[in-house]
Amino acid sequence: MLNALNSRAVALRSGEEFDSEVRAEPGLMKALEMIAPGTALREGIDSIVHARTGGLIVIGEPEELSFLNSGGIKLDIDFTPAFLYQVAKMDGAIILNANATKIAMANVQLMPDPTILSHETGTRHRTAERVSKQTDALVIAISQRREVVAVYVDGAKYILEDIPVVLAKANQALATLDKYRTRLDQVSTRLTALEFEGGVTLHDVLTVLQRSELVTRMAVEIERYIVELGTEGRLIEMQLEETTVGTAAEKAALVRDYLFSYSDEAFAAGLEEIGRLPHQDLLDFGRLAELLGYDRKLNTLDYPVSPRGYRVLGRIPRLPKLVVAHIVREFGGLDELLAATDAELEGVEGVGEIRAKDIREGLRRLQEINLVDRYLQT
Repeated sequence: MLNALNSRAVALRSGEEFDSEVRAEPGLMKALEMIAPGTALREGIDSIVHARTGGLIVIGEPEELSFLNSGGIKLDIDFTPAFLYQVAKMDGAIILNANATKIAMANVQLMPDPTILSHETGTRHRTAERVSKQTDALVIAISQRREVVAVYVDGAKYILEDIPVVLAKANQALATLDKYRTRLDQVSTRLTALEFEGGVTLHDVLTVLQRSELVTRMAVEIERYIVELGTEGRLIEMQLEETTVGTAAEKAALVRDYLFSYSDEAFAAGLEEIGRLPHQDLLDFGRLAELLGYDRKLNTLDYPVSPRGYRVLGRIPRLPKLVVAHIVREFGGLDELLAATDAELEGVEGVGEIRAKDIREGLRRLQEINLVDRYLQT
C-alpha cells in the first residue's frame, strides 16, 4: 500500500523498460522534483491516494491545453494540497499551471487525439498517455482501486513506488558505488606511482578512465533517487557527496593528460563521447582508446604512454589551474617537469621562486603518500 508515495520511476515506453540514461532525462527529473516527498503537490497526491478517489492531474500552461478541454469548472485559485484533494472528488481532470502554483480548472473532460497509439487499457490512463504524447504537459494518473500513481512525461510512463523500496535501492546503489570508488582509488594510486616511475601503459590509463566513468554513472543513478526521495533523501545525498568527491576532476585531468593529440576541442569532445558511451562499449578498451585518439587495434598492455602532468599537478594544494596549464605548456610532460632545474621551473609564467618550492615539495609529498597508499593496499 502506498502510505507515502515516492517517485521511484519504472519507465515504460511501448512496453519496454527505460535504461538509466533515459530515466535521468531533464523532463523526468523536473517532474520528479515537483512530486517529491516534502512538496505541496506530493502532499495532495498522498491525500488522494489515501482517500481512494483516484484522479487525473495535468500540469502545463492552461491556455496551451485548452483545445483538449470539454466542459469543466474554471477555478484559477492558489494551489493547496487540501484544495487538490477536494476537487479530485469530482470525476474530471484537474488542470494546474506549469509550476503547479494554481489550480486553473477542475472536472474537465479531456479530448486528446483518439488516433494516438496508447498501450493503456483503463480510460483514465489511456487519456493520460495520449495527452502527454500530444502536449508538453506533465500528466499524473492516480488509480482509484489499485492505489497506483503513474506519471507520464513525453509519452513515457513512470510508476511510483513506496519510499522504503526506493531507500533500499538507493542504499544498495551506494554500497555498489563505494566498491567502485575503492577500486578506482586502487587503480588511480597505481597509475600515479607508474607516472613517477615512467612506466605507464595505455592499459593502466584506460583502467582508471573506465572506473572513473563507472563511478560517475552510478552517482547519476543515485542522484535520481535523491530527487525522487525529496526530503527523505538528505542522508543519501551527503553520503553520495562524500563518496564521489574529486571524481569528476580526476577524470577530466586524466583525459587532458593522455589524449593522443591535445586541444581544448578534442578534450571537450572526448569527455562528452565518453559520457555517451553505451555500457557495453565502456567495457571495451579498444573503443576507449579510440576516443582518446589511439588506434583501437593497439595492444594496450604493451603500448607506453606519458602524462602531460595535469593530473599530478592538480593534486598540489593552492596551485591555480592557469599556472598548471603554463607549466604543462612549458615542459610538455611530467617526465620533463621532474627533470627540470629549479631555475627552469621558476621561470614559468605565474610560478616564481616561492611557488616553485611549493611545487617541488608537493611532488615529493605525492610520491611519499603514494608509496604509503600502495603499501597499505597490498
